[in-house]
Amino acid sequence: MELKITNDNFQKEVLESELPVLIDFYAEWCGPCKMMAPIIDALAEEYDGRFKIAKCNIEEEMALANNYRVMSIPTMIIFKGGSTVETIIGSLPKNELAAKLDLFLG
Repeated sequence: MELKITNDNFQKEVLESELPVLIDFYAEWCGPCKMMAPIIDALAEEYDGRFKIAKCNIEEEMALANNYRVMSIPTMIIFKGGSTVETIIGSLPKNELAAKLDLFLG
């Protein structure tokens, strides 16, 4: 099940999350975002129960995107303990993104 992050659920799903969280900031019209989508979906399955992987549509949630200074997409931000611990701008191969997630487990 895909978790969509909105201004309404951000506090509960991200800042108060027991698990580390990766948010994929994207837009429907973004080509590189579309290329990342299957990678994000696959990682969400593989890391289920260990990492929360979510998506945030920047056009629907402009305030959230602005708050985290998302200037270009795709931008993926990893949160742990309610704080930003890593920002990834642009596309990455699955193995590289998985390696970044692994840094924040345990």
